[in-house]
Amino acid sequence: QNMKRESGRKVQTGNITAAKTIADIIRTCLGPRAMMKMLLDPMGGIVMTNDGNAILREIQVQHPAAKSMIEISRTQDEEVGDGTTSVIILAGEMLSVAEHFLEQQMHPTVIIGAYRKALDDMISILKKIGTSVDVNNKEMMLKIIKSAINTKAINRWSDLACSIALDAVKTVEFEENGRKEIDIKKYAKVEKIPGGFSEDSCVLRGIMVNKDVTHPRMRRLIKNPRIVLLDCSLEYKKGESQTDIEITREEDFARILQMEEEYIQQICEDLMRVKPDLVITEKGISDLAQHYLMRANITAIRRVRKTDNNRIARACGARIVSRTDELREEDVGTGARLFEVKKIGDEYFAFITDCKDPKACTIILRGASKEILAEVERNLQDAMQVCRNVLIDPQLVPGGGATEMAVSHALTEKSKGMTGVEQWPYRAVAQALEVIPRTLIQNCGASTIRVLTSLRAKHTQEGSQTWGVNGETGALVDMKDLGIWEPLAVKLQTYKTAVETAVLLLRIDDIVSGHKKKGDDQSKQPAAPEAAQE
Repeated sequence: QNMKRESGRKVQTGNITAAKTIADIIRTCLGPRAMMKMLLDPMGGIVMTNDGNAILREIQVQHPAAKSMIEISRTQDEEVGDGTTSVIILAGEMLSVAEHFLEQQMHPTVIIGAYRKALDDMISILKKIGTSVDVNNKEMMLKIIKSAINTKAINRWSDLACSIALDAVKTVEFEENGRKEIDIKKYAKVEKIPGGFSEDSCVLRGIMVNKDVTHPRMRRLIKNPRIVLLDCSLEYKKGESQTDIEITREEDFARILQMEEEYIQQICEDLMRVKPDLVITEKGISDLAQHYLMRANITAIRRVRKTDNNRIARACGARIVSRTDELREEDVGTGARLFEVKKIGDEYFAFITDCKDPKACTIILRGASKEILAEVERNLQDAMQVCRNVLIDPQLVPGGGATEMAVSHALTEKSKGMTGVEQWPYRAVAQALEVIPRTLIQNCGASTIRVLTSLRAKHTQEGSQTWGVNGETGALVDMKDLGIWEPLAVKLQTYKTAVETAVLLLRIDDIVSGHKKKGDDQSKQPAAPEAAQE
């Protein structure tokens, strides 16, 4: 068995190098002056983005340490939705400051102990810096979202994007017995329609479905529709198992056809009993049923996605019914004021809009090309996540590298009171935090050393914790005046994840990988998939 085994120093330096490489890929994507990356995935599709998570998702990596770096950006994206770039840069920096100590033969556990201690202190300092915010103050909320969007591609229409994100999140937020639930993924659907201008994007007070009415003569525009949502098909039920019917007399056959028709008629009469204007079902509608519904002047839409159906239910207050004979008056949704079918581009879309108190919404994005739309959608996701974080935990910290500098300064002060070996790695964490303002300065092309030194000096004075770097010009500014804030939840998660990852990768001192040699197993069986990827 030919095993590859690397151990000790070599692995640690290897891991650190890998982590640094990943961090360097992402480094230019931080801040308002961020560059975009263009990735070609194996299928030949193009992804253009500067969202840390989206980039790393597309990269294929062999090195195990690099893989865990990619994981953390994904965690960050799932947990808080923003800060995917900074978490990678921080983790990479934490590891690269540790490299120096490893060269001095310091034991990794000592460094880890110091890192853990530093993390606890960071969290407590963060909570001190954090200021609470009034969630209902619209201008403040827009400012917060704006600082999340500024670093993205859509900062040209940032005002529009901010208000879209805020509207969408406010719409889907609801409270159940004191617990806030903001489910963006399920209830704020982003529909991308290529064409038009980006300025045409908007939040619908209601739902849009990519469907046309089933029968051309049905009404395309209904004011105050009564909506019935079904989960069952409006066609003749075929037996669950395969059934054969032997018919000897001709009348029987006619009878069977008649039964099918009667069945459908029965279903349609069940429906008409509650006098709906609009029937939406997740399954099919047979031609006969369409005919009956059309005679009753009911518009029908079929084969709607289940998720869309749930959204419509939340928007207009209807209940989804599984059997037609159980329809009751309270299952009919009357919350919407308008149903219409419009043709946008070359597709028909059904709009159910202008709802009274919608708990779900659709965001319509227009744009020139698919790539641009995909990027705008990702940025909107980030903005909505930020907004959700603030609504759930209304605590803010200053952005623009100000928080990092403040925490770094506090940690340095604290390390002066420590004794023993631990103080060095502890202080190194403080230095590692400076990577965020440093990268911001680099990305907008100011002189790094000069600005950083003056920023450090600034933070030694009292009451200047909110000073940071203006990512556009690279000058020092007070973040309070610029109005760049970040949710505390994002920052906490960033620090925790970064330090945890650094600790994790420092712990590793051995990588064992069993490899088959190429060529000697061709005769026996095709190579195992693991070996095939090498």
